[in-house]
Formats: sequence, C-alpha cells, structure tokens
Amino acid sequence: MTSNLPQYIDITTSTRSSIEAFFETNFFSQTFVLVDENTKIYCLPKIISALPSEFTLIEIESGESNKNLATCEKIWGVITDNNADRKSLLINLGGGVITDMGGFCAATYKRGIDFVNIPTTLLAQVDASIGGKLGIDFKGFKNHIGLFQIPSKVIVDPNFLETLPFEELRSGFAEIIKHNLIADNVQYKKLRDQSIDQLDWLSWIESSLNIKNRIVEADPREKGERKLLNFGHTIGHAIESFYLNSKNHLRHGEAIAIGMITEAYLSNLKTGLSDNDLDEITRYLNEIYEPGEINMKDIEAIVELALQDKKNDGLRIKCVLLNQIGGAEYDVEINADDIRSAIEYHNSQIK
Repeated sequence: MTSNLPQYIDITTSTRSSIEAFFETNFFSQTFVLVDENTKIYCLPKIISALPSEFTLIEIESGESNKNLATCEKIWGVITDNNADRKSLLINLGGGVITDMGGFCAATYKRGIDFVNIPTTLLAQVDASIGGKLGIDFKGFKNHIGLFQIPSKVIVDPNFLETLPFEELRSGFAEIIKHNLIADNVQYKKLRDQSIDQLDWLSWIESSLNIKNRIVEADPREKGERKLLNFGHTIGHAIESFYLNSKNHLRHGEAIAIGMITEAYLSNLKTGLSDNDLDEITRYLNEIYEPGEINMKDIEAIVELALQDKKNDGLRIKCVLLNQIGGAEYDVEINADDIRSAIEYHNSQIK
C-alpha cells in the first residue's frame, strides 16, 4: 500500500524513537504532558524516558462528560501558573477526549502554542488526532466549541492498543468501517471478511488514515468534501449526546454504528443505495456492535439534538448519505420524520 501521509504524522512501533527525533530538531521553553488517570498508569511509562528531563504533568478525569470548559480552565490554569510562554509545548497523551481538548487548549493559550498528539486509542489513532479538528462539548452538544489547527506532530503507535479493553477497540473500529464505506469498496470487502480480533492494526490504521488525509487535504476547513467524513455522525452524534450522562451511555463508536445503520437506511430512500447494500451494512454492523433498541419516547429529544449538528443550514438538517458502498454524497437534506423512520428501521433490525 502506498502511503501519502503528511510529514507531521508518524506511524511507528517505537513512540520513544519518534519523540526523541522530534526533540532533536525542535526547541521548547517548557513541556507539558496532558494525561487522564488511565494513560498516566498505562501509557506514560512507555514514553517517559524519551521526554525532556523536566516536564509538567497535567492530569484530568477521563470520559466525554469531562470534555468541557471547566476542564479547559484547569488545563489553562496549570500552564498559566507555570508562566508558560508561546514557545511552550503541550503533549496530549490519550484518546479522542485528550487530543481534541488538549489541542483546543494549546491552540487558544496566548493565541497558540505547539502541541503533539500521541493517540492511545484506536478511535484517536484513525480519526480524532488527525486532520486538525479541535473542540469541546458545550451544553450537551458534541464538539460545539472549537477550531482548526494542525498539530506539530502526531505519533501513531498501535502498540498502545494493547492497553485497551475490547469495547474501546471496537468503538474505534467504527471509524475504520466508516472510512471504507464512504471511499473504498474494495477495502470494505476485505475488512468485512476478517474478524476484528485477527486484524493487522498497523496496516488498517495506515489505510484508514490515507483515506482521511486525502479528503482533508482536498478540503481542510470542511466547506465541501470533508463533510463526507461525517457519515453516520448526524444521527449518531445526536444519539451519543442524548445518552451521554445516562445509564444507557454509549461509546462514540457504538453510537456511530447506529448512525451508520440509520443513515444507510436514508441512503436507500434518497441517494440510491441498493437494497442489497443496505442489508449488507445493517447485518455487518449489527453483528459487530449488537446495538440496543432506541426507546421511541427518546426520539423527539434526539431529533432536537440533530438540529444542532454543525453541518446544518439554519434549521435544515444536512446529512452525508451513501450512493453505494465506497461512495457518498454530502449536504443531503433530511427532516425530523426521516430521523424517526430511520430509528424505527434500526429498531426493527435488532434480533
């Protein structure tokens, strides 16, 4: 496979070597390392020998519910209390919450300091840490406050995946499925025919990043083609947001799997996705994620959350839909009735 990834992305099996090489050619007045309680225990020891002899550790609580302004204030507070100047560096060691929020804090501190992402989850390695989207949640809406800023370096090491429980690995896998559904029918067929526990993660991460990078480079600020990367996310994000603080909490990839099923259903109605392709996508995602039923009494609130999606035009809900496996269209208008019927379809497919 030919890789055309930009120089800021390192795919490696030796994070320490990549960190050492980065510091050999870059000087910083101070270095800060952002972790949560999990990456502090399981991931920091793997890289600490490559870090500068003096660095400041910033620890936050894990989880999407902490991806908010209050946590940002804590991060900014530690950096400020250490009198950091604009030649400082923030290293974000963790999953999507850490890389999204750490990058956001770095890009806004004194109008911007450099930051490095070291993603430690599959979700972050194939999606969240790459492409320059930074943000936090606000008033229950996913990534509602944010900006675009490319990291100085992203170091992707599949060895970190050994620290993950299966549920987290499966959550990130949804983004690999998405990349192939929107852009590569051949790779999707290969993916479908392999068991998740037999995948060569290094190869599939690189393949997935090539798809994402190709789309991002064509449309860095999501004015057009980059919207394709949101397949499954209009309904999926609304579902994820609704259940965020409930006992029915869903991981990102679990919600996006439902989003892909429901939006494949709408693709069948609106953009020509065949009945066979719809059946194939639904069956495959249900086999992997075994999603639960969405309570019909929750649908109105989920629809209201979809009205806040960043792709929308006013109150018109804009969605990414498939015309075939491996091809998609963006800015397809859907309405509240479409979302209701799509969720009803999802519920009807649960065995």
